[in-house]
Amino acid sequence: MFSKTYRFDFARVRGLFAPRKPRHPLLRLALGLVGVAVLCLLVVVGVFVGAAMIVGGLLFKLLRQRGQPVANSRVVEGEYRVLRKPVLPLSR
Repeated sequence: MFSKTYRFDFARVRGLFAPRKPRHPLLRLALGLVGVAVLCLLVVVGVFVGAAMIVGGLLFKLLRQRGQPVANSRVVEGEYRVLRKPVLPLSR
């Protein structure tokens, strides 16, 4: 019985998917500007999505508390007396 061993050459496949910069300077500049524009677009969209999530959370919290009384459960009522600061004797 004769069996063949096949070796898969990754160098050819790696060359197919390797990003290469174009040689023409204007095309390089144009692709760089497109990349920067896509990056700016993603940042702006991310900021607006984050702001919308914060505003949505605040609205949800306000609407959930709409029918409830305004009493704060963390308030402690009591009587207080203000004490004077003790006077230190003058040093000689």
